Amino acid sequence: MEKYKIAVFVGSLRKESFNLKTAKALKALAPESLSLELVSIGQLPMFNEDLEDTPPREWEEFRQKIREADGLLFLTPEYNRSVPGVLKNAIDVGSRPYGKNSWDGKPAAVVSVSIGNISGFGANHHLRQSLVFVNVHTMAQPEAYIGDAASLFDENGNLTNDSTKDFLRSFMEAFEQWVKTHVNKPENVN
Repeated sequence: MEKYKIAVFVGSLRKESFNLKTAKALKALAPESLSLELVSIGQLPMFNEDLEDTPPREWEEFRQKIREADGLLFLTPEYNRSVPGVLKNAIDVGSRPYGKNSWDGKPAAVVSVSIGNISGFGANHHLRQSLVFVNVHTMAQPEAYIGDAASLFDENGNLTNDSTKDFLRSFMEAFEQWVKTHVNKPENVN
């Protein structure tokens, strides 16, 4: 069985983040062909094009992780009807230097997780706008908006809601097919 390396980006830096808990649940629910790896974005210096002559080590390591991935999975909370600054910074860092966009052509999926009822709808769609510009092929269906996140996990961070587990499992199965269809590997080229 072919294994696909999936880089996972969590837009919340909080230790008890529901997005991080959801990312861990997705890792456990993912089909065997998907190998999910959390990629830290909190340590990335803010993007500043003046630094490109001698880019920070963190930028270079981050860009390499993106290039090595077969697919991308983004989890985002909603901050003021948009994505957190740390996630936008990660997209900016990965898209540069000009002409060397690390995100280019990668298949991806977006999950928004919120304690509210609208489930991070605004953040989900703002993130998709940025991903279109950096040429990430983002799965359209099924969409994943996870609301009322505070009620879905136990005190150890385990997902306890069976219908949410079922949905996330089917989401990851659809993502597996999306990656297989869109991954840019030489053996898949006709």
